[in-house]
Amino acid sequence: MTDRQKKILTAAGVTGATLTLVQLGLLGALGGIGPLKGLQKARMMRKPGNAAEYAADRTEKLENSPLEGKRIAFLGSSVTYGAHSLGDSFVEYLAKRNGFSYEKEAVSGTTLATKYPDSYVERMRNELNRKQLFDLFVCQLSTNDAARKVPLGAISASFDRNDFDTDTVCGAIEYIASYVAEYWRCPLVFYTGTKYDSDRYAQMVQLLLELKDKWGFDVIDLWNDDVRNGVTDEQYAFYMSDPVHPTRAGYRDWWTPIMEKELYRIAREKCRR
Repeated sequence: MTDRQKKILTAAGVTGATLTLVQLGLLGALGGIGPLKGLQKARMMRKPGNAAEYAADRTEKLENSPLEGKRIAFLGSSVTYGAHSLGDSFVEYLAKRNGFSYEKEAVSGTTLATKYPDSYVERMRNELNRKQLFDLFVCQLSTNDAARKVPLGAISASFDRNDFDTDTVCGAIEYIASYVAEYWRCPLVFYTGTKYDSDRYAQMVQLLLELKDKWGFDVIDLWNDDVRNGVTDEQYAFYMSDPVHPTRAGYRDWWTPIMEKELYRIAREKCRR
């Protein structure tokens, strides 16, 4: 190898390392992972909607909740985790209010589809115990699939998991529906994000509603206009850290009451106990 070739390889290696550090830094600043995770937390703590008074651990328990004593699985990414709300998402508020136990399998930046690492499908199979009894299974319709332009795919005529293309949004949703039905045999609920500027996510919401008819799962549709129109622009700015991620106040005072009402209905109509 000539000196010139060595210099080119060295320069390429330095450039690649620099890009990796920049990418990790951006993920830390924006999504709560990577070497700048501490900066993300500090930035979130300064948001008025994340003040200590809105923390989930200050939530009071309700009496005689339809969800009390149940065990619920939650599968998702940053919105389920609470990446912009210091780890408090609707999951913690619901659990504190209603007295149920839960397993939260949520990793920021991940997709439903197996096209990228740590997908919902892979983590459902690898991280959630198939022998665990769940009364409900709640899954997020990930905005990351829209952001990464994962192919939508098409609804299959089959109910056989082996026939689903999990590198697509549709195939991943169908796989999750089939897997939950086989191993946990509990009601499955998908939830959407609230409306933001994304034609691709709008298409995913429409696809989800079509799949609902095939599989019989429930959808908590936060995307519809009635939800967004239910708050003023001033409230929206307080409740949302960005167009996708709520603050603590957004979860507590906006998303949780809507989700709670729907989960009560589903628990009464479909839960075995």
